[in-house]
Amino acid sequence: MSPRKITRSSSTVRARRSAEPRRPGRLLAASVAAAACLCASTVSASAAGPAGADGSASVVSRGVTVPAFYDPPAQLPAADGALVRTEPLPLGLSLPGLDGRRLPGTATRLMYKSTDAGGGPVAVTGAYIEPAAAWQGDGPRPLVALASGTMGQGDQCAPSLSLQHPLTIGEGTVSLGYDNIAVYRFLATGAAVVVTDYAGLGTTDRLHTYVDRVDEGHALLDAARAARSVAGASVTAASRVGLYGYSQGGGASASAAELRSSYAPDVNLAGTYAGAPPADLTEVMKGIDGSALAGALGWSINGFVQSDPELKAVVDAQTNAAGKAALKDTSTMCVGDAILGYGFTRSEKWTASGKPIADVIAAEPKLRAVLDRQRIGTLRPTAPVRLATGVQDDIVGHRQARQLAVDWCRKGAEVTYEAVVLPDLGDKILTNHLAPLLTDQGAAISWLTDRLSGKKTASNCWSMPVQP
Repeated sequence: MSPRKITRSSSTVRARRSAEPRRPGRLLAASVAAAACLCASTVSASAAGPAGADGSASVVSRGVTVPAFYDPPAQLPAADGALVRTEPLPLGLSLPGLDGRRLPGTATRLMYKSTDAGGGPVAVTGAYIEPAAAWQGDGPRPLVALASGTMGQGDQCAPSLSLQHPLTIGEGTVSLGYDNIAVYRFLATGAAVVVTDYAGLGTTDRLHTYVDRVDEGHALLDAARAARSVAGASVTAASRVGLYGYSQGGGASASAAELRSSYAPDVNLAGTYAGAPPADLTEVMKGIDGSALAGALGWSINGFVQSDPELKAVVDAQTNAAGKAALKDTSTMCVGDAILGYGFTRSEKWTASGKPIADVIAAEPKLRAVLDRQRIGTLRPTAPVRLATGVQDDIVGHRQARQLAVDWCRKGAEVTYEAVVLPDLGDKILTNHLAPLLTDQGAAISWLTDRLSGKKTASNCWSMPVQP
């Protein structure tokens, strides 16, 4: 059966067309080098996958087959976190254990129901991994709900797919599962892990609503709920839950920590790690503009237009032909594609006025209102939070992340603030943003593991006036 392609509109589905990679010179070399540094234990993924269990063909996105598992059904369960379907997920990196179980654990692909920012039902995919290692801490086996960093907007970029294929290369697409390292480190402690793909990333009925705080926070909390119902899972409603995320994932975990008391009080939250959280998108967009990850501007705009179709007329009026083409192109891209295609692009090349997107937003009330609604820091997390930010981070700016810690401290939250001090490793080439992910990861995992063991922590809000 020939693979089918889907067409997408701003409110439902959009075209997933192949696009050829562009500007392959120094950006290709930089991308390959970054991939080698970030995840040396990757494996290549097949560009083709099986059809669905019902015999339907699979979606093809930029030359990569997305299994029909990711096609949501017409009807979803009523309860948030309810499982829609599951299937075994072969991990791309695993070993046979002495007792016959695979190391580091047994993985299950998930689809579960969540609620989007507009209050509507949405199918979200992800993965649950039951660890082979025994939990050595106090209490029952805990659960880490992990929110991945930026993967892209194409369905082929979904984190659950990257667990199966840590390195995916298709026709003009490159995706690297760099957060798999954190997944495996948590599994080694004996904690179970559930990974969310976020709304629209993987699932073929809509676009991924990139950095939408409500969509991401709900998807992460509902992943924790869904994990309890997976066949063979040892976690229960009594299991302590930790939220973990860096960059986009840091924003998702921070949002989930704020929303948990009102949206998912049944999640037994013990602690949250939010690394480099994009708390103030107005400031973050300025950092991304002209950087190696400039294509992420397209993902943000695409997602907001999908959530609020009334914005389409505003965006159409404010973008030129190049901008419209970039928005369409980026909608199917992963991080590697965006670096190759749009790295270091200035947003004034996309606007009708020739002004940067930040200036366009500042002059347009509807666009300002969208970003104001995305602000993280207006609510108080009710469980301990560890917030880390690199002082040299010029992509997800250090000052706006530090301000989130200040905002939470003023609301009486229990915050452990960690300013990661490293030398300046290069302007806008992602190194200042990615280095703290690696250097702070061990401390972040240890801190969250202690919370999952029931150990107490002390806030260092008192030190904020002297912290960088």
